[in-house]
Amino acid sequence: MSDSSTDPTPPLEPAEAAETARVEKEAEKATEQTTRGWAAVGAGLGHNLGLVVALALLAVVGLITAGDRFASVDNVMTILRLAAVIGVVSIGMTFVITGGGIDLSVGAIVALSSVWATTLATQQMANDVHWLLMVTTALVVGGACGLVNGLLISYGGIVPFIATLAMLASARGLAEILSDRKTQIVSVPGFTDALAGDFLGVPRLVWIFAVVAVIGWIVLNRTTFGRRTLAVGGNPEAARLAGIDVRRHTVLLYVVVGVCCGIAAIMLVSRTTTGSATHGMLYELDAIAAVVIGGTLLSGGRGTIVGTVFGVLIFTTLSNVFTLNNLSISAQSVVKGLIIVVAVLLQTRLARRPSS
Repeated sequence: MSDSSTDPTPPLEPAEAAETARVEKEAEKATEQTTRGWAAVGAGLGHNLGLVVALALLAVVGLITAGDRFASVDNVMTILRLAAVIGVVSIGMTFVITGGGIDLSVGAIVALSSVWATTLATQQMANDVHWLLMVTTALVVGGACGLVNGLLISYGGIVPFIATLAMLASARGLAEILSDRKTQIVSVPGFTDALAGDFLGVPRLVWIFAVVAVIGWIVLNRTTFGRRTLAVGGNPEAARLAGIDVRRHTVLLYVVVGVCCGIAAIMLVSRTTTGSATHGMLYELDAIAAVVIGGTLLSGGRGTIVGTVFGVLIFTTLSNVFTLNNLSISAQSVVKGLIIVVAVLLQTRLARRPSS
């Protein structure tokens, strides 16, 4: 009689073999997804580290060229205060670009929102009711402009570039008509008292920017809305087949950036105590630059709020260094344009690189 320990393993039943194969396949799939996930995390951390290094190098340049004028607490707060307004616009732009769109009208929407919120009629009602009426007006105007953009793009079939370019001209023109091309002075004391000044030694505008950035990060990374935004930007047809109402979601994305423009308008009005049709000039350039430098893919499907925040700080610090060294705004615009081109070229190069 042969020893049972040397007997070959009996063959598995067909059902057992199929179950074993299924389990092995799922394990391999899970391992592959985990590997890709950690690779994406590593790439994100590496990009953010590069942004930190770039910001640190700018700070060194500022220290070398401007010395104590750059390193002073007042100057740092000035940088943060300036970054806060365009930063809120950039958070909204991050959502739109991640979703595969673009918005060239953000600066004009900021101007229109600031003018409408500071008209004589609006301020009179705010004096009679509450200064929050001015805030509500700016948010409604910004959201309405975003809604019009979204409807034209999603249901009108107009490409984002043309639709938002038309909004840029229309909103800026309407702001000039409402203000009669004059600067409107804020005379509601409760408004300036509530939003101006500091809290815990930090400007209130910076706190608003921080809150908007945190909310934006949570929405983009931890909610169904954020996952749908990534899906719509990555492959609209696949998103549609997966049951996502792509057109409705696109409208919501433009409403989001419109509301962010309304918030930025209120921040700008509180900082300058004026509403003007000239507010928000070239904000579209600054917002797109910050988003692209931050690592959001210009073609859609990938977005990062943290990267956008760093992008805003980099461009604001760059402008501050230029200003302290008496360099012209024209030179700043040239440098920003070059940075955008380089960032897009790098994105294109990385996108064409075969994945390992």
